[in-house]
Amino acid sequence: MLTDSLIQSIIDISHQAGAKIMDIYQKDFAIYEKSDESPLTEADLAAHNCIEAGLKSVSDLPILSEESADISWQERSSWQTYWLVDPLDGTKEFIKKNGEFTVNIALIDKGVPVFGVVFAPVLEQTYVGVLGQGAYKITADIKAPISPKAHTEGETWKVVGSRSHQSPEIQALLESLSGDTELVAMGSSLKLCLVAEGAAHLYPRLGPTSEWDTGAAQAVVEAAGGKVTIIEDASDALKADAAPLRYNQKESVLNPFFLVSC
Repeated sequence: MLTDSLIQSIIDISHQAGAKIMDIYQKDFAIYEKSDESPLTEADLAAHNCIEAGLKSVSDLPILSEESADISWQERSSWQTYWLVDPLDGTKEFIKKNGEFTVNIALIDKGVPVFGVVFAPVLEQTYVGVLGQGAYKITADIKAPISPKAHTEGETWKVVGSRSHQSPEIQALLESLSGDTELVAMGSSLKLCLVAEGAAHLYPRLGPTSEWDTGAAQAVVEAAGGKVTIIEDASDALKADAAPLRYNQKESVLNPFFLVSC
């Protein structure tokens, strides 16, 4: 199902959506409010329309996007394989113009993210993961394999935290680790990608996220050899038997708390 041609098509679609975003990023733009009061810009909608049209041109699979999330559970529950899309993850980063936002396209099969593309238009970096085949990062047309880095004794723990959603529970987790710790601030799904490429050891998420926020980057993490596992709180963050984060298993699209690790 995942041919080299299809993989390249999805990468191209993410880049096309990124170009739509950058057209708006480089000028003044309108900001609206979603029903949950989170910001929605012209760029979200432009990227959504671009991705939806692109996916429909190469695939007959259903699409769940943050900007078309009103599909009923009755319909979604019958999906075995589908595209999961966040056309602009990190809208607050976009509004702040710090460059830490991404285009995310994932293929979910029976709850598992088997393929994902995460594209950061400002940084001009693309992360790609195919479960069972590995993950890589594309920068300036150079494709380099990536893999997570295990923490070694005596080494400073590098722990990823959110720039926009800092959680007080993170401090409890940092204190539970043996040795020195360093908090690495980052926005959007790039937080997961930092662990996937070995730039950080852990990313604990002890705050709300939705499935489209994580699907593509989880595919990158797991294809690279890392893990994204469900946790209850900071105290059990490093449990060896934690269950993996999975998708489209319940009516709500909200994720439980999770940990990204090697």
